[in-house]
Amino acid sequence: FQQWGAAQTKLPCILLLLNITWKPARQNNSHPLSHIYKKNHDITKTRKGKTDQLLRVDDHDFTMRPAFGGPAIPVGVDVQVESLDSISEVDMDFTMTLYLRHYWKDERLSFPSITNKSMTFDGRLVKKIWVPDVFFVHSKRSFIHDTTTDNIMLRVFPDGHVLYSMRITVTAMCNMDFSRFPLDSQTCSLELESYAYTDEDLMLYWKNGNESLKTDEKISLSQFLIQKFHTTSRLAFYSSTGWYNRLYINFTLHRHIFFFLLQTYFPATLMVMLSWVSFWIDRRAVPARVSLGITTVLTMSTIITGVNASMPRVSYIKAVDIYLWVSFVFVFLSVLEYAAVNYLTTVQERKERKLREKFPCTCGIPNTKTMMLDGTYSESDVNSLAGYTRSQIVIEEEKQNKMVIHLAMSNDSNSSRKRGLKGHVGLRIIQNTHAIDKYSRIIFPGTYIFFNLIYWSVFC
Repeated sequence: FQQWGAAQTKLPCILLLLNITWKPARQNNSHPLSHIYKKNHDITKTRKGKTDQLLRVDDHDFTMRPAFGGPAIPVGVDVQVESLDSISEVDMDFTMTLYLRHYWKDERLSFPSITNKSMTFDGRLVKKIWVPDVFFVHSKRSFIHDTTTDNIMLRVFPDGHVLYSMRITVTAMCNMDFSRFPLDSQTCSLELESYAYTDEDLMLYWKNGNESLKTDEKISLSQFLIQKFHTTSRLAFYSSTGWYNRLYINFTLHRHIFFFLLQTYFPATLMVMLSWVSFWIDRRAVPARVSLGITTVLTMSTIITGVNASMPRVSYIKAVDIYLWVSFVFVFLSVLEYAAVNYLTTVQERKERKLREKFPCTCGIPNTKTMMLDGTYSESDVNSLAGYTRSQIVIEEEKQNKMVIHLAMSNDSNSSRKRGLKGHVGLRIIQNTHAIDKYSRIIFPGTYIFFNLIYWSVFC
């Protein structure tokens, strides 16, 4: 027990000695360790809620806009167009993917910083602070990309300036005029506006004027040539809520014509030219000419139906309608032309049949004379017929374009009868209906060429 008591009296002395020797060493090494700690300091490893406390999110009411009750807060906007995805004539809309950025100042988000560097956050902080309520006017569908996470970026500067960026795909309405389709140009607009705040609370403007809109040089469309992008702004009035600042992204599209030349204009022109082939086919070849005419008419109907199926049901006439329907009329007239030729041929044959029945054959009559007429006759031919009686004329068809007239000369004909018949011919020459085909070979192509000259000079 005496030894244990002596040890207890010595233990405090030993601990005191160790404390005195360790303290200077710890004080001497405190400076370099603290320097290393400050250099590699990571605030994310400190206690939870450090960012919220730095921005003082919980200390303010972010349901109200900055400087509530004061002048309108200016919100700058710039846009970078990533792609123009599609243009739909049937739905009269377009789809665009873009980066939408907002710039404003909220002093409630200011924080102390020695380096004056900004802090960048993702979309989780957006739900805790005030952001502009910009929406797309006349939009049908829109969404923020979320692969692999929400494509939202929030950057806060020490003085309270905020950059808010989103990657959005929007489908918006575009009022198109198809009166010159497919030789047309369309101008579409994407409109941005604050949904709740009027111009007295929020002033929406293009941050850098015309330089606020950036486009990718690789943007292209299969059917359109993108001519230019430009920005405008104006006030929009709603009778129930008031005036709002509205921003416009305008772009002009010029349609490529080559596709429609191959798919519409060339086939229609070829069908019209094919219908002219019937003018060179024999008028008695009824199956050939009828089938050719019906085929061209049905083909033109198919072309017209195919073009209208890919277009909206507008109540006015388009340029392509004029061309197709005029071509259809030319094809239809070629069918009517053969109908007229066939009818006149039938009438001619009926009259010739009646002439054969009225005037019997003069076979065996002496002094028979034969004359070849080609549908026309001169005064000398008329005079040469004066010595023949009407009962002595018999007409027989020998060829398509010629008629054979057998004249039986009477031996007891006198000069008085010749003088009585001079100037009056009892022969009626039936004109050849094949002349209609001859005229059609010139009139149809000439008229169609003249129509094309006017059409392309007006619409091109």
